[in-house]
Amino acid sequence: MSSDLSVVVATYNRRDELMQTLGRLTAMPERPAVVVVDNASQDGTAGAVAAAYPEVRVIRAAENLGCAGRNLGAEAVSTEYVAFCDDDMWWADGSLARAVALFDTRPALAVVTARILVGDEGREDPVSRTMATSPMAEVPEAPGARLVLGFVAGASVVRRAPFLAVGGFERRLLIDAEEELVGIDLMVAGWEMAYVPEAVVHHRPSNQREPDARRRRRLRNELWCAWLRSPPMDAMRVSAALVWSARARPRTLFGAVDALAGARWVRRERRPMPREQSARLRSVRAAG
Repeated sequence: MSSDLSVVVATYNRRDELMQTLGRLTAMPERPAVVVVDNASQDGTAGAVAAAYPEVRVIRAAENLGCAGRNLGAEAVSTEYVAFCDDDMWWADGSLARAVALFDTRPALAVVTARILVGDEGREDPVSRTMATSPMAEVPEAPGARLVLGFVAGASVVRRAPFLAVGGFERRLLIDAEEELVGIDLMVAGWEMAYVPEAVVHHRPSNQREPDARRRRRLRNELWCAWLRSPPMDAMRVSAALVWSARARPRTLFGAVDALAGARWVRRERRPMPREQSARLRSVRAAG
C-alpha cells in the first residue's frame, strides 16, 4: 500500500506539535511516504525535521501559503492517493489502508474523510457526528460510510488526479473553510466524497490558536465561497444567513468587510455551479 499513498503535512510555526505527529506517522504499519510542507516557519521547523526524520521529505515554501501549501505536497508526489494531515493531527494505524481499499473498489470516489477523535480522551468531533447522519446514500463497500458533499482537509485522503485537476486549495483563503471550494468543484466534475468512520484521525488541538481571527477569516472565506460558486439568489441567501449567524460576535463580522475587499477578485474568478447542483447542496445543508 505504501507505493499507492503519500501523506502530506502542511505546517507553520508549530515545530513541537509537528515532531510528535511525525513520530506517529513514520511508525504506522502502512509505512507511507511522508512529505512536510513548511510554510516559511521561523521556529526552525525545517531543520528539526531534517535532523530527526531524514526519511521525511521537506518542501520549504518561500512564504506562508496556508492551505495551498498542501498543493505543493500533492504536486511533488507521484502516488495515486494523498492523505492530508495537520500538524496537530495523526492517522490511526490501519486507517490509510482502509481508505485505499475503498478507493480501489469505488472508481468514482475522490475523497475519503475519516472520523475525528479529539484530545487524549478521544471524544468524537461534532463534524464527524454531522457527517455520520448525512442524508445522502450509504456506501455499501464500507460499513457505516455515507456519501457527503464536503470534507475535512486535515482528516481526508484524496485521489490525487481529480484533486489537482480542480486546482487544489485556493491560496487566498489561507486557512479555515478552505475545503468548500474544492468540494463544490469535485461535485460539479462528477466525483463522489465519502465519510468513512472506520478510518480514524486523532486531533490534539494546538495551543497556538487565535479564535477571534479564525472566526473572522472563516466568515470571509465562507462568503467568498458562496460568491464564487453559487447562483445569484443562492449566494444572497447564504450570505444573509452567514452574517446573521455571526451577529453576536462583532469581531467576527469584520470578516464580511474583508470579503467585500476581495470583491474584484471574486468577480474575476466567479464560476457559478449549475442551479440543480446548487439546489442539491442547499437541500443537504438544510438536512443538517
